[in-house]
Amino acid sequence: MQRIHFTADDLARTRLRTTAGPEIETRLAQELFARGVGPVYARWRRQVYKRLRARPGPPASAPTTGDFWQAAVAPYWNRVLAHCEAESEARGRLVMRGGVEELFTTLGWRVTWKGLVLTLHDGPDENVRLGGHGLVLSPSVFLAHRPARLFHDPLRPQAALVFSAPPDCEQSGALWDETSLSQDSLGTLVGQTRAAALQELRVSSTTGQLADRLGVSAPCVSQHTAVLRQTGLITTRRVRNTVLHSVTPLGIALLDGKVAVPTPSQERYDAPPLLSA
Repeated sequence: MQRIHFTADDLARTRLRTTAGPEIETRLAQELFARGVGPVYARWRRQVYKRLRARPGPPASAPTTGDFWQAAVAPYWNRVLAHCEAESEARGRLVMRGGVEELFTTLGWRVTWKGLVLTLHDGPDENVRLGGHGLVLSPSVFLAHRPARLFHDPLRPQAALVFSAPPDCEQSGALWDETSLSQDSLGTLVGQTRAAALQELRVSSTTGQLADRLGVSAPCVSQHTAVLRQTGLITTRRVRNTVLHSVTPLGIALLDGKVAVPTPSQERYDAPPLLSA
């Protein structure tokens, strides 16, 4: 197991970042592609395989890092960033409420926090000391087989802890598909309150917070968020005892006035469990 030792200075310098960057995401995507994937990644894997087969050079079974970025990550990068931004905002609210220690407790059952030591139970057997530089935490769409993974380079002062943030069924449709928004979906958005709610949810909010911003009751907000969720424009998830609503990449595309935007999948699956290490 991997033990990350914190000091008071490390905690003070620990922060959230939307993404660990293209290089790390490409490495994680390459590992995911080589593994068996659940339903939420099946469409992505088929699309990537098709792109790799069409490329000259190394076979699809052994793509180079540059080729793999172009085939597996670059086509989805803006939507991946939107997904990770929403996840970072939700986790950031936990930090504001209870400090970074509370965030650590939500990273999964194989990650434990005790006595200023964060333990990754499926990591390599080593002790990592942050040297007062702290830690950068970032969500990843492509880390699906374990709850978190540490990247630390002696040449870089700050280590990066990437934690799993896989898409659910609605989000996977928005991430991997690229079609036009249907007239039926547009029809469900008629009404100023829902449009205002969608705009407000660029920043993840609880039902109560959204009700305060819109000047309506919590039951009214629940009705509107149910419609937005059914059309794939927002997602709702529970983080411990808090329910958070966030706009999806599809909702962001609609707000930004794009003509061609991803649409949510009509297929329904149970979210796959984390794959074994």
